[in-house]
Amino acid sequence: MSLTYVIRRDRSRHFIQYIANIACLGYTKAMNKTFLWTLILPGAAGLLLAGCQAVRAGYESAPYKVVRADGKFEVRDYPPLKVVETPMASSATNADGSFNRLFKFISGNNSARQKISMTTPVFMSGNESNATMAFVLPTGLAQVPQPADGALSVRELPAGTFAVLRFSGGRSSKNEDTALTRLQSWLIQEKLNSTGSPVYGYFDPPWTPGFLRRNEVMLRVEPAGEIKN
Repeated sequence: MSLTYVIRRDRSRHFIQYIANIACLGYTKAMNKTFLWTLILPGAAGLLLAGCQAVRAGYESAPYKVVRADGKFEVRDYPPLKVVETPMASSATNADGSFNRLFKFISGNNSARQKISMTTPVFMSGNESNATMAFVLPTGLAQVPQPADGALSVRELPAGTFAVLRFSGGRSSKNEDTALTRLQSWLIQEKLNSTGSPVYGYFDPPWTPGFLRRNEVMLRVEPAGEIKN
């Protein structure tokens, strides 16, 4: 066996070992990164969820009593609710300034120059020709000041019983239509009759990830006394 052959074979062995070491190191680093992310992601998701829940908890929410529950479906009794509302475009954005008008009202753009606490949810209802957006006014507000903006009005929503479905995701016609279809199917299954147009409630600020958002679609149904549990 020649010396040249031995040297070449030795070099080849070292080269193969070198490549193997690199591959092993890369695999180890990849595994370390994967392991690291398995530790980080659940913690980050938990913090994000806790943050979203804390934001919601910081606002007064429209009161109601659950009459019946079935997973994400509920039947609720609502008392009369005072709201300030404004016309809005039927699109899924705030391009028409509807949210800003309402927010300015609670920020002091009213007859008393009074700041009013934000509440949840933001209600949206109507169709393309008469869509509205509304803020629920706090229950402790003794006197409601008049809006300085003529595009806003204050009114009282009548008490009633509503079938409600909670869903997640960003606001879009597709998500709303899907949720409404699910709720209508459930009403048929439960032999409940609905009246009127759907109302959508949005509880979270726009920076909230879609999968963590609390959204609801509501349909008025027969009085609670006629609903069988």
